[in-house]
Amino acid sequence: MDALASLSPVVQALVAALFTWGMTAAGAAAVFLSREVNRRLLDSMLGFAAGVMIAASYWSLLAPAIEMAAGGALPAWFPAVSGFLMGGAFLRLVDRLLPHLHVGEMTPEGLKSPWQRTTLLVLAITLHNFPEGLAVGVAFGALAAGLPTAATSGAMALALGIGIQNLPEGLAVSMPLRREGISRGKSFFYGQLSGVVEPVAAVLGAAAVMLAQPILPYALAFAAGAMIFVVAEDLIPEAQRGGYVHEATLGVMLGFAVMMFLDVALG
Repeated sequence: MDALASLSPVVQALVAALFTWGMTAAGAAAVFLSREVNRRLLDSMLGFAAGVMIAASYWSLLAPAIEMAAGGALPAWFPAVSGFLMGGAFLRLVDRLLPHLHVGEMTPEGLKSPWQRTTLLVLAITLHNFPEGLAVGVAFGALAAGLPTAATSGAMALALGIGIQNLPEGLAVSMPLRREGISRGKSFFYGQLSGVVEPVAAVLGAAAVMLAQPILPYALAFAAGAMIFVVAEDLIPEAQRGGYVHEATLGVMLGFAVMMFLDVALG
């Protein structure tokens, strides 16, 4: 931790996001297993990922945003509420414009495109991963502001939680591609490729809040809104698609508890 703390916030964000990308690749590597992952287990893992993102959105993003805005010219709730809604609206706009295909569905969303089904599947998960990388970047970028609510341990807890929930997301890309007849190697490649956007988003997020610190509460809330949009729009519905609703719900509860523990204990 000391070695990471000695780096600039942008480099810290890059290192942390490379870790979350690596966890995506580790999940995608499950495609090399001799047996396909059980659907009940996958639904539980997707539920777990949703729980982690919900908890991270509050403890790591919204709560610090409200605390940072306290005592400002505007009410403390304003940056959190407005940033949160802007994050959801931004993801909705991208969802309408970017051609992509959700796992288990046959009709692509977004603008019409001649792109192959494989590309559309990868773009759907890439869309999910952008707000996660942004959240990591903003959390580390907040360190440059020198605020008491921003701590390296808290940012690292967020990166660890997102990394853990990236395991099922990588798996959720590679396994469906394998079922469509794509080789294991290509399925793994496309699965890990969906996480490439996270280091890019992390660096952009960290640099943005360092250059314009007044936007920090809005940026934290924006990342939270984008993450909650992904949870409500995709993760929870996908976790329940296989019919294991109770297992998925238990996964949400467990993921929320794990992320809450990480943030409170390490933050």
